[in-house]
Amino acid sequence: MTFPSEVSGRKGIFDRMADHASAWVSKAWFFAACVLLVVLWAPSLLLLSSVDTWQLIINTVTTIITFLLMALLQNTHHRADAATQQKLNAIAAALAATLSEPEARELREAVGLEQVESS
Repeated sequence: MTFPSEVSGRKGIFDRMADHASAWVSKAWFFAACVLLVVLWAPSLLLLSSVDTWQLIINTVTTIITFLLMALLQNTHHRADAATQQKLNAIAAALAATLSEPEARELREAVGLEQVESS
């Protein structure tokens, strides 16, 4: 079992980028920028000769943004879940160490902790 204090705090380039993207898109101004994009797009119908082109522009832009953000945010979410699980495992292991053997075994089975070998 890996304890939270044993986990390296070093992140790769993609992880750092995902953290920045997550912080960036969770701000109110990002939402305002998205609304502004739609507000600017709507009257562009007057400049374009085809409704199909007009719809294709917004569909393409929003699809690309959604696709990229989902990849970045999923990475951030996955790492947060893994960190939370490591913390819960450390708490359960510490609690199991304070219990009698039958209770500790029951706790390990209930939360899926593996038996840790001691030297």
